[in-house]
Amino acid sequence: MYGPGVAVCARPAAGVAASRHRTTVDALSARPVAVAGGTPVICSAGGTDPTLLAVLRDGGLPVGDDLRAFRDEAGFAARVTEAVADGLLISAEYPLPTALCPDERTVKTGRLVGFLNNKASISTFVDPRFHARRSVVTRDELAEATPAEKSWVLKAATNDAHGGSLDVYLHQAGEPVEFPAFTDLLGEFVVEEYLDIVRNWGIQLYVGPDAVARLLAVTEQRVDATGVYVGGLFGLVSPPPADLLAECVAITQRAADVGYRGLCSLDCAETGDGRLVMLDLNFRITSGSIPLLALQSVRPDALDGHAESVKLTVAAPLADLLTHLRPTLAAGGVLITSGHDTTRTDNPVRLSTLQLLVHGDDPHDVTARRGALEVEFGH
Repeated sequence: MYGPGVAVCARPAAGVAASRHRTTVDALSARPVAVAGGTPVICSAGGTDPTLLAVLRDGGLPVGDDLRAFRDEAGFAARVTEAVADGLLISAEYPLPTALCPDERTVKTGRLVGFLNNKASISTFVDPRFHARRSVVTRDELAEATPAEKSWVLKAATNDAHGGSLDVYLHQAGEPVEFPAFTDLLGEFVVEEYLDIVRNWGIQLYVGPDAVARLLAVTEQRVDATGVYVGGLFGLVSPPPADLLAECVAITQRAADVGYRGLCSLDCAETGDGRLVMLDLNFRITSGSIPLLALQSVRPDALDGHAESVKLTVAAPLADLLTHLRPTLAAGGVLITSGHDTTRTDNPVRLSTLQLLVHGDDPHDVTARRGALEVEFGH
């Protein structure tokens, strides 16, 4: 995917938002572990629990054999510095300070990654035919642009590309407006129309060292009643129209032409009135790309069936969660793709997370088993 001599770093550096969401950003860093193979991965020690790694290997996954773990902010900076000193290029999925990782030591610069993932930059890369109605507003303009009597979506507009720390806020007409925390951190925002979405896809692509954009697969996205992403659908999904798929490849090639290399996931949708729109451009490793790579590595036949991803989070040690899941794993049809345990870091919050894939030939059975897991763990 990245070529030799590259270390993957899927974690933002310390900052206001990242520091407030240590649990999230540390877990992000561990997602590539299960499919890394010989590629070095700079990852949180929370994702390198020996029991977890053994379970991943038992599932047949190409677990990374060069895991450069950190347990705190100083350790994170040290691992990046060491990788650079070892002569490795850093594939940073989120912007890192140039003082820590100089541009000449990166696969793609922090400035480029930040720009590509900025919610305000989408019109730069997307053909106007696929634009949703959106506007960029300052904090001073925010109140006027977000009336309580109308429905709208609010997104963070920043080149910092914090990843799992800045949420999307959906407002339904008539409900009280309660601005999310990121409105206190930033000065610019995207206000987008609230769409009636019929089908919601995540188009998984990548750009290799040859600078050519290639399609990996089409996934669909599961969302809850408020429109928040809760997991993906893999395998035999409803295909998007050919012109929308072609535009996704073209968008990725435009990013490749300005220097992007690596995985990406483009979120797009068909609306109730028949429009095709691009919702988000995610130029980084995502929660859709890792399960897909896992299936392609060990159960490519599952892509001819049905699979659904689910995240389980509990306030208990990861070993306890894995023990509880042992009968489910032994029964088959479930694959763990990543995990994280905060007790292996300096984070005082006790939280364990597992990402799983439930797969099988019968979509109704897969959905039922995935739903049972969510109920069992209170999700």
